[in-house]
Amino acid sequence: MGLVSAAALGLALAGCQDQGEVDPASEAVSGALSPDGRQYLAQPLVSEIYTADPSAHVFDGKIYIYASHDIDAGIADDDLGNQYAMRDYRVLRMGKIGGPVTIGPVALDVEDVPWASQQMWAPDAAYKDGTYYLYFPARDKTEDKNGLGAFRIGVATSKNPMGPFVPEPDYIPGSFSMDPAVFTDDDGTSYMYFGGIWGGQLQRWKDGVYDPNGSDTDLMQDDQPAIPAKVVRMNADMKTFAEPVRDAVIVDEDGNPILGGDHDRRFFEAAWVFKRGGKYYFTYSTGDTHYVNYAIGDTPYGPFTYKGHILEPVQGWTSHHSIVEWDGKWWLFYHDTQLSNQNHLRNVKVTELKFNEDGTIPTIDPFLP
Repeated sequence: MGLVSAAALGLALAGCQDQGEVDPASEAVSGALSPDGRQYLAQPLVSEIYTADPSAHVFDGKIYIYASHDIDAGIADDDLGNQYAMRDYRVLRMGKIGGPVTIGPVALDVEDVPWASQQMWAPDAAYKDGTYYLYFPARDKTEDKNGLGAFRIGVATSKNPMGPFVPEPDYIPGSFSMDPAVFTDDDGTSYMYFGGIWGGQLQRWKDGVYDPNGSDTDLMQDDQPAIPAKVVRMNADMKTFAEPVRDAVIVDEDGNPILGGDHDRRFFEAAWVFKRGGKYYFTYSTGDTHYVNYAIGDTPYGPFTYKGHILEPVQGWTSHHSIVEWDGKWWLFYHDTQLSNQNHLRNVKVTELKFNEDGTIPTIDPFLP
């Protein structure tokens, strides 16, 4: 059955504090069916605003979800991602899974970021020594062949996990592409994972230098190793990289890199790393085949051996997630398009994530049988 029942959804909506926005989907109910007649596994956590790309963290005994704030800018779908025209962030807070959800005020607006021009895409957050760090991708003010900026990754800080956050005056030196995710290991060392092909522009950095006239999709090299996500150790200030950026390579069981033509297994975007049983789980989206996958490694740098699908395709084109341990269980936060049935207007959900005895993960179907 769905994790968030009709009663829990009602509590969540009643507990939201929406800072004045009109509910874009007040008709959402737990009995709603997908356009093809299937029943959803879980229900949206909030319906007052559209939310996506959830990065969940447990801070001070509560769950905070750092998500994209989707808006309808009237832009048609394209491979560059122009329809994803998000311009600010709103943090969600939960005291427990299935309980009321609070929507925070604007945590950061693109107009407050000196170097950014548009598109505040999937963020993440971290905490260290009394300060909360918000990591976010946005386009800079250069122009490529499409008249669009290059994606860079910025950082902003606050003493409150819900913000407001104050951005640094420039992006993180050496950063590029999108989808930052920061993992802190048991020894306190933090690592950032990032990158995405197609609209995320990772394919334009194949030689380590940005090509503004490069491919809009990938390198069209199906028989070569797939473009990998990136990983880098963070400095103690949590605002800069401590080393050159490395490749986070995904390999098969024989140790061979996953190939670019293997769209069911290759990395596309949405890296997220967690640690369990002494192993590092590198999780990610396959993009155009719409899976959330996982691979396991022995170090934060990998290589990571491909293991399987975590989540079958959701409703909508994109799939983006996070995984967090809470109250003795593991939880998968993800999004779909239940409220709008439009690719760029999404809603965050959560369901329990289980593990087999050998550490592998049973695949989750976002719809009920």
